[in-house]
Amino acid sequence: MRMYDIIYKKRFGGELTREEIDFAINGFVSGEIPDYQMSALAMAICMQDMTDAETFYLTDAMMRSGEIVNLDRFDGLCVDKHSTGGVGDKTTLIIAPIVASLGARVAKMSGRGLGFTGGTVDKLESFEGFKAELSAEQFFEQVEKIGLAVVGQSGNLVPADKKLYALRDVTATVDSIPLIASSIMSKKLASGAHSIVLDVKCGDGAFMKDEKSAVLLAKTMISIGKSFSRNVRALVTNMDTPLGVAVGNSLEAYEAIQILSGKGDNELRALCVALASNMASMALDISIDEAQGRVIDAIDTGRALERLRAWIVAQGGDDSAISNPDMLLSAPFKREYKASADGYICKMRAQEVGVASMLLGAGRAKKGDTIDHLSGIMLSAKYGDYVKKGDTIATLYASSESLFDEAERVLNRAIDYSQKPPIKRPIIIKSL
Repeated sequence: MRMYDIIYKKRFGGELTREEIDFAINGFVSGEIPDYQMSALAMAICMQDMTDAETFYLTDAMMRSGEIVNLDRFDGLCVDKHSTGGVGDKTTLIIAPIVASLGARVAKMSGRGLGFTGGTVDKLESFEGFKAELSAEQFFEQVEKIGLAVVGQSGNLVPADKKLYALRDVTATVDSIPLIASSIMSKKLASGAHSIVLDVKCGDGAFMKDEKSAVLLAKTMISIGKSFSRNVRALVTNMDTPLGVAVGNSLEAYEAIQILSGKGDNELRALCVALASNMASMALDISIDEAQGRVIDAIDTGRALERLRAWIVAQGGDDSAISNPDMLLSAPFKREYKASADGYICKMRAQEVGVASMLLGAGRAKKGDTIDHLSGIMLSAKYGDYVKKGDTIATLYASSESLFDEAERVLNRAIDYSQKPPIKRPIIIKSL
């Protein structure tokens, strides 16, 4: 078997066999197949697509390229959530303690961010002292004790995806549904949870810009999960505008505390209730309606907030901000961003807001960049709100005043005004 023949076959629309895909992935991980040949195969896949069978084989080969976590000890109570990314997405910090407080188990591996803002691990490290690295024994003990642990992704978990994604990122082969679906699902399957909820973002700040593509990606991942006997549900959700009001690591941690305290942005709360309800429904084998009632009760009674505190403490973090969240809004410099016209905010482009937050220090332009946890953007007005010229739309946070001007220029591109109120798309576009 030769990699050349596999590339040639896919280039002209042929269907690859399990053996051919295994050969390509195993050879790539071992170093026997060079980057340039795997890049050529990725481009051929982008151009010719993959059948359901090929996508299954690719996911399976990638999943088996490294270690596989066994969560059978938790008797099917483990449930995982994956978001396809976006701007201001702090949902894990909110829904994980909610679900754990209801008796389910969330044993999760999460990554660091590359791009607009930090990943879940970066946001958790806004709590001083939080440790994202635990031994396997510590990880399982914590899940047993408080129902919840989130650690950085193991280097031995799906190494094929790590190597392949690094190539896709620089060869214009990221936006392929089979490649995206196999990348996500190989990691979720290797992480061991029997139930998985997918938050598939759709819009300006997402991989999938339109509803049709987002639904197709969601259905592809659900199909993969079912092929591996996993319980998978998906929500297609709106990412035309930032999620919630905070963009940036400590700012998003602040907003998570607000939601768990019964305050905060209504759209963010609605999405988190829906995600947590689906997770609890699957893990506890109860109806969505019953799960939703329990989720809302966990927020209203403060049990979910206390589970967040227990989680932060268990992983070595300082929980002072749980009681005094304003600690998380302590960047050295702040500047108010003002409306440039009267009117309704008819565009607040998520991607541009994300770029602005990165320029302030909240994200990484390239791998290895240091994140400023205190920097970012806190919105005072959102899409659909009416503002007058000079009203404060956002507060910018940074470690240096020199960072504000460029971030403001990007925000100017992000926001448009109209004399008529825009039609608002719901936060949850479709449930699958």
